[in-house]
Amino acid sequence: MRSLLYIIAVILIIGWALGFFVYSASELIHVLLVVAVIAILLRLIGGKGI
Repeated sequence: MRSLLYIIAVILIIGWALGFFVYSASELIHVLLVVAVIAILLRLIGGKGI
């Protein structure tokens, strides 16, 4: 299950990078993606996996 969370985090980071550098998306989308990545990382670090 942890590997699945890592894959999701990587996909979110790649999506954020593509949105930031390729497309001109609104700032809200970037903020939401960063918050999602931080939430996943905190859950992994805290050891409270799903």
